[in-house]
Amino acid sequence: MKKIVILGAGESGAGSAILAKKKGFEVFVSDKGEVKQKYRDILDKNKIRWEEGKHTEEEVLSADEVIKSPGVREDVPIVTKLHERGIPVISEIEFAGRYATGTKICVTGSNGKTTVTNLIYHILKKAGKNAAMTGNVGNSFAMAVAEGGYDYYVIELSSFQLDGMFSFRADIAVLMNITPDHLDRYDHNLQNYIDSKFRITQNLSKSEFLIYWADDPIIKSELAKKEYGMTILPFSADSKEGMAAYIENNEIVIDYHTKTNLMTIHDLALKGRHNIFNSMAAAIAGKVLTIRKDIIRESLSDFQGVEHRLEPVITVCGINFINDSKGTNVNSTWYALECMETDVVWIAGGVDKGNDYSELFPVVRQKVKAIVCLGKDNKKIVDSFKDIVPTIVETSSMDEAVKSSYYLAKKGQTVLLSPACASFDLFNNYEDRGRQFKQSVRNL
Repeated sequence: MKKIVILGAGESGAGSAILAKKKGFEVFVSDKGEVKQKYRDILDKNKIRWEEGKHTEEEVLSADEVIKSPGVREDVPIVTKLHERGIPVISEIEFAGRYATGTKICVTGSNGKTTVTNLIYHILKKAGKNAAMTGNVGNSFAMAVAEGGYDYYVIELSSFQLDGMFSFRADIAVLMNITPDHLDRYDHNLQNYIDSKFRITQNLSKSEFLIYWADDPIIKSELAKKEYGMTILPFSADSKEGMAAYIENNEIVIDYHTKTNLMTIHDLALKGRHNIFNSMAAAIAGKVLTIRKDIIRESLSDFQGVEHRLEPVITVCGINFINDSKGTNVNSTWYALECMETDVVWIAGGVDKGNDYSELFPVVRQKVKAIVCLGKDNKKIVDSFKDIVPTIVETSSMDEAVKSSYYLAKKGQTVLLSPACASFDLFNNYEDRGRQFKQSVRNL
């Protein structure tokens, strides 16, 4: 019996373990940290062996294959040893992809991928399709495959998940944009990160599709480097020639098989220029999946939005509080600030991933009246903006950050949590950070 070892016992690891057990492998799960109760219960219930607080080398190194959770870095000692022994190390997505029957719609990009994943899933559900939303949105693809019975998998893919994918093939790949992110995991080399994102195109042939934002300079130059085999469906707000979707007289036009005037941009549920692109990408995917135009239109006009992504919380004494905890990189925060229609008190900070804040200078100069830093080390943010924003305060807890921002904001202004950084100096993850923000605002 082949032995599969899984590194990491979170959502991804637990899902992989269930699927591997179901497929008849000997399974062992190893987590260097503490395993959450929810996942302990799942593993115990399915009689899967696991350990926490360590990686027992003889157990891990006796594997025929190892599934590495995306949170486990490539350079940790146990992974280095696995590579030295020539033991294959793959991602959960690669493993589950071997057993998934059904159409796989895979979405990546530095920003917008969660929104687009949710939009495509919303379109499929509205069309009455049997679909699962999985991957980086917090639901394990492997678990969905183990449950079985899905005809469509909408999979959000982070660069870390793409890194462990080799023979996996998407049916429809969506690449939203590429801006510097996670450079701390890619030797501070942008090309390494670009290569990681472009793994979404690997193994694609003429019968598969790549939907991508044609105005992105990095994607453009990368696609020009070599011949790609898939059917390409670009979209743009600036040009029409050769585009599968474009804007004409404030209307979204889809030009795939037949030309369709889908809807005006004013009817989209999600506001802001970046959400026009997100909606276009989802609409093209819907068209490729032969979903009716009226269903796509209705889906894009009644979509509820994604938690922690430009999510209005409440208004307190005339001050709007907006939760954009999912803004974990500079480009994402730029979008958030760019679509603010009032002056902003901006809550920022956390674990810096090699950020260059200079691209924020113009929009910050224009809109931000004060910055509230929320992190263990705020020096880089303070140094970057001290000549641009007159008021910068440092805080080390969410309650403190929210109270400070409330005192600094005036009636009619907006307090925006959009950290531009990862969360794990003070929080479990961006969801935890966003929920704490909402709770602190409600406690005002």
